[in-house]
Amino acid sequence: MATPSVPSYRNRMAYHAGLLGGICCLVSVLLILGNMETSARIADHLEQEKRATLAEVLPSSLYDNEPLSEVQTAPLHAPFTAPLTIYTASLKGQFAGAALQSSIYGWGGDIQFIAAIDGSGTLTGVRVLSHRETPGLADKIEVQKDDWIEGFTGKSLANTPGQDWAVRKDGGEFDQFTGATITPRAVVRGVHASLQELDAWRQQQLKQAARAQTTEEGKK
Repeated sequence: MATPSVPSYRNRMAYHAGLLGGICCLVSVLLILGNMETSARIADHLEQEKRATLAEVLPSSLYDNEPLSEVQTAPLHAPFTAPLTIYTASLKGQFAGAALQSSIYGWGGDIQFIAAIDGSGTLTGVRVLSHRETPGLADKIEVQKDDWIEGFTGKSLANTPGQDWAVRKDGGEFDQFTGATITPRAVVRGVHASLQELDAWRQQQLKQAARAQTTEEGKK
């Protein structure tokens, strides 16, 4: 039986180059489509996590807007180790609270956290988002491991003097952890700094609103 002859074009270099190029193009398209789908799922998952965390520190009963859509950033400055992100909450158009997300350096690295206040400047919740502190010793900053982080709720610059924003070992009113003082010390410092930052930010907002109102009245 005669062997089928191979078309001459299949022996040409251009044919093989074109075939390889087509396969590479197809694979690239499939990878791009797969990456787009995966990226969308990851983004959606992160968005859901962010909403869940915000709901833990800033009760939804306090506002009727979408805080995650009203975001402002502030420059990086001490003691924070990352630029500040502020989410604003409002109720019927009036300021009802805010949440500040940033990080501070602990023992093992950056401790990323979020702290929220209501309209009076009182803390409604604090949560650690990520950290690299020592497991079994310093990870009590996680609400899943210990209720220590709940001790900030209800605190404010008005009801807690500056010297009390420290662990008991340093003369403050917050507990430290056995064998791990640096971590809670860092978190206390970060939360106190967050309250100060939010207060300064709020005062700036009020000044801007007052200037805008004065300008508007001057036009009448």
